[in-house]
Amino acid sequence: MTAGIAVLREMRWWDIEPVLELEHELFPEDAWSAGMFWSELAHARGPHATRRYVVAEIFSDSGSAAGTTGRLVGYAGLAAAGDLADVQTIAAARDQWGTGLGARLLTDLLRAATAFECAEVLLEVRVDNTRAQKLYERFGFEPIGFRRGYYQPGNVDALVMRLTDPAQATTESTESSESNG
Repeated sequence: MTAGIAVLREMRWWDIEPVLELEHELFPEDAWSAGMFWSELAHARGPHATRRYVVAEIFSDSGSAAGTTGRLVGYAGLAAAGDLADVQTIAAARDQWGTGLGARLLTDLLRAATAFECAEVLLEVRVDNTRAQKLYERFGFEPIGFRRGYYQPGNVDALVMRLTDPAQATTESTESSESNG
């Protein structure tokens, strides 16, 4: 594998510690706890799975041979219930901003929503996180409301966004990515 290109894979329990490090770096006021990640991963495997969690790693020039680990540079998670999915979390290390990693993580989640047979995907995003809002808009998410004081302890509002037909969004985003680069 080429150094510098993030590889996506299923998140496992041993990823929780490095995910928490990135979580606290990016979201210091409202970071998830280890228990929250453990709870989500408990629903991510098996025939009755309702979650999809993925991490992104960058490997050194020596590649990803058995027994080696890469630097964790992103993660994302989705929960599904019936025909509705919810993006639980998505994050990319600051040095990965602008590389397309956020779009790749979101594409993975939307493919999972399609596999879960979800007709809609919801998410909450901080009202002051315009970078993320623009990403979601590129994928077809539309604002549908606010959750006042959603992010604590900072008392920051969340913009609620909805995407209908996640299968169509992943097709369009893939075609757009291929034509742009």
